Amino acid sequence: MAGSKTDAPPRARVVVIATGGTIASSSEPGGAAVARRTAAQLLGSAGYGDVEVEGRDLLNLGSYLLGHHELRLIADAVAEEVARDEVTGVVVSHGTDTMEETAFLLDLVHDSDKPVVLTGAQRAADQPDSDGPRNLREAVAVAASPEARGCGALISFAGRIFAARGTRKHHTVAAEPFRTLDGGPIGRVGPAGVRITARPVRPAPLERPGPRFDDTRVDVVALHPGADAALARAAVQAGARAVVLAGTGVGNANHALLEWVSEAVAAGTVVGLSTRVAEGPVVPTYGNGGGVDLVRAGALSMGGLPLYQARLLLALLLSEGVPVDRATLAPHV
Repeated sequence: MAGSKTDAPPRARVVVIATGGTIASSSEPGGAAVARRTAAQLLGSAGYGDVEVEGRDLLNLGSYLLGHHELRLIADAVAEEVARDEVTGVVVSHGTDTMEETAFLLDLVHDSDKPVVLTGAQRAADQPDSDGPRNLREAVAVAASPEARGCGALISFAGRIFAARGTRKHHTVAAEPFRTLDGGPIGRVGPAGVRITARPVRPAPLERPGPRFDDTRVDVVALHPGADAALARAAVQAGARAVVLAGTGVGNANHALLEWVSEAVAAGTVVGLSTRVAEGPVVPTYGNGGGVDLVRAGALSMGGLPLYQARLLLALLLSEGVPVDRATLAPHV
């Protein structure tokens, strides 16, 4: 009697959505690196073991060129691929300049357990020591791994895995450019495979951005000795629906900005209070133009959310008509 044969489990399938960045860049005659390579070209030089990988070309831009419209296209493309039953996970190849914003937006709206992983490179594709192929292989491994399910949007770079929220590019040229504020990576990719050592706590997903997101303007105004309210007023005059103050220290300003906050909030402009400091939350502590007075005047503390992720959160909420107040911000900051 012939022995029974157990069916092999289906192979993991990962879709790589290419958007450009250094990982897709090559040097032009003048020496400047420009994103040119397609998904097929990125995938052609790397091996992915037992994972089935397919590529999708969406954009081919340095991430310093991305606007809200392009971020919305990426969010829609990720949702389309995640919705396919046969897809295990999605990788987005992306420039490092604004990866922290795209990753955070994807995490805010991701409504599936399937992993979404962003990666890129610090050295262009035509450089002999380019880190792109290795980073891409590792990102595919993360997206295919059961360990990464339920973790939301992640950044995989140089063997480290980061949760989207709180992660920033902290070094312009280092091989390991990302760091999570007040924390560390939640996992690693090594010889033994993908290992997740901490799982991010994620609030309920928000609605994906619609077309109104493209033109929802939220500006950032930094505080410094002698700063006045001229830039904040100019931002509102230019159409900003919200302004995020990059305050000093734990979230402080001065009397000129305090007066502006009162005027702006009364006129319907949302004012977020963040900090220009690299790590640590906003903690309203001081009066006389400090954070306590700013919050009393109507500014909304953005807590421990990094400055530019705070800006993006306000833009998404405002574009979807969600009332922006302490209650709606609380799960995210």
